[in-house]
Amino acid sequence: MTKLSSRLANMAASQTIAMNQKSRDLQAQGVDVINLSVGEPDFRTPDHIKEAVKKAVDDNYSFYPPVAGFPELRKAIVKKLKDENNLDYEPDQIVVCSGAKHCIVNVLLSIIDKDDEVIIPAPYWVSYAEQVKISEGVNVIIDTTIDNDFKITPQQLEAAIGPKTKVFLLCSPSNPTGSMYSKQELEALAKVLAKHEQIIVIADEIYEHINFVGKHESIAQFDYLKDRVVLVNGVSKAYAMTGYRIGYLAAPVWIAKAVVKLQGQFTSGATAVAQIASITALEGDQSCTKEMNAAFKRRRDLIISRLNAIKGVKCKVPEGAFYVFPDLSAYYGKSDGNNMIKGSSDLCMYLLEKGHIATVPGSAFGEDKCIRISFANSDENLTKAMDRLEKALSELK
Repeated sequence: MTKLSSRLANMAASQTIAMNQKSRDLQAQGVDVINLSVGEPDFRTPDHIKEAVKKAVDDNYSFYPPVAGFPELRKAIVKKLKDENNLDYEPDQIVVCSGAKHCIVNVLLSIIDKDDEVIIPAPYWVSYAEQVKISEGVNVIIDTTIDNDFKITPQQLEAAIGPKTKVFLLCSPSNPTGSMYSKQELEALAKVLAKHEQIIVIADEIYEHINFVGKHESIAQFDYLKDRVVLVNGVSKAYAMTGYRIGYLAAPVWIAKAVVKLQGQFTSGATAVAQIASITALEGDQSCTKEMNAAFKRRRDLIISRLNAIKGVKCKVPEGAFYVFPDLSAYYGKSDGNNMIKGSSDLCMYLLEKGHIATVPGSAFGEDKCIRISFANSDENLTKAMDRLEKALSELK
């Protein structure tokens, strides 16, 4: 009997995508579901970027682009990294991929051999651990706590490093927690990593511009570590361009070349017109990012005030991204008479079916005590969703 590969059989489906689909299915049946599961801005792509797409079509950007990305876009990325992050790169260190997710798996497939270890702090984005499995690597998870703002310590990092450690994967601002590492915290981790020359750092900074505390800090800023850092970013979150599927990485030349070689056999270059639009996003008026950031901050404050007013809910104030990651484990073991809540998956299904709110189980991110709630939605919908959440939780006894 023909069967699927063990590679696919061992891989979990994305629970964020699954919950988003369940929400859409219920909406298609006429159920008024408020979808707080999706990891994308609810804003429209800014008009000046949309105009750039239209022009790119008219200018006949309809042929295969270079595998690494158009030179103009790579130069725009170099300029962005210098102007915004004070990081010096050359165009041959930049690779444009079909989203930041694609960047990460490209790097893992390029540098990971069977049984190489990848250190990932938990909670982690759902795809990290699965991409490591696809690469035949081994996940080494460092657990964190809500009381420590879901951040690892240098001591935890040092303890996790072994002779097979190949990669340290860090996301700041974090999906799902919204936690951000300060310069001092990053420097403490960088000093540990500097002692272990075999380790490559993948720094996922896709939420860089959704930042509520000030200047973004990158682990690539430390000169003694920079030649072992792969910085991953993109236009999806900052410019509300998730559907354009443009991510990029900045890396040592040898890794950038490896990614180009791999991508040349998998996908070739990212979509041409989307690349041209991304040049406009990076080089054009940046006021749109500030306006969206201000709206996200207002929404964060709204949802935090509501969550922390509910008995049994414990929630930290996120410093970036557009998620809250509240601890709702006080409701585990309770029931509404029909549904027994045993963990985050049960709770999210209960909230979807009873409260008509779509969220994502914390178990998908490596922390079953919590659930992820996106506040990339309107103030009106967030207020209604919190009303529904409070009512649904109050019925659990």
